[in-house]
Amino acid sequence: MEWEQIGALALFAFVSTFTPGPNNLMLMASGANVGFKRSIPHILGITIGFPVMIILVGLGLMELFTQYPIVHQVLKFVSISYLFYLAYKIATSQPPQTNNLYQPLTFLNAASFQWVNPKGWSMALTAVSVYNVNNSALGLGIIAIIFVLTNIPSGTAWTIAGKQLQHILTSPSRIRAFNWSMAFLLIGSTVPML
Repeated sequence: MEWEQIGALALFAFVSTFTPGPNNLMLMASGANVGFKRSIPHILGITIGFPVMIILVGLGLMELFTQYPIVHQVLKFVSISYLFYLAYKIATSQPPQTNNLYQPLTFLNAASFQWVNPKGWSMALTAVSVYNVNNSALGLGIIAIIFVLTNIPSGTAWTIAGKQLQHILTSPSRIRAFNWSMAFLLIGSTVPML
């Protein structure tokens, strides 16, 4: 992979990991509801889970989707359904002051979530098909490393932004309004997939 391609890939990774999407909205909700420290496993699950997904996509899932397009359609349906379920869980979680029902995703939950994240699939397929034109293992490794390096500051920033909202979210009604807003934004993030 040429240095120019690495620079373009780094820019793509930076923009795609920092823009709103299911991962970032859930990290913001987690930061607002339970703070930064309890959200660290969620951040790390994304940071490791997404590059693993990129490697596996690069190693053959694109070929599977080409051979059997129905698999992609089924995955798309499952992904959107799961996002609606997560939106429901966020919207109906109770404010921490009254009943701490909000549970941030664990490391394994967050890593597994990458497989049903529509934005994640779009990012992975784009990265592998556009930036690894030679289909080399080295190119795939570079893509994965760049996403690790961009996911850490992105996940941290979104979680801290949510944590900062705790100063505004001082009443149960404000927390409920925030959670419902995050749920609607999460659902809205599926519109490009539809």
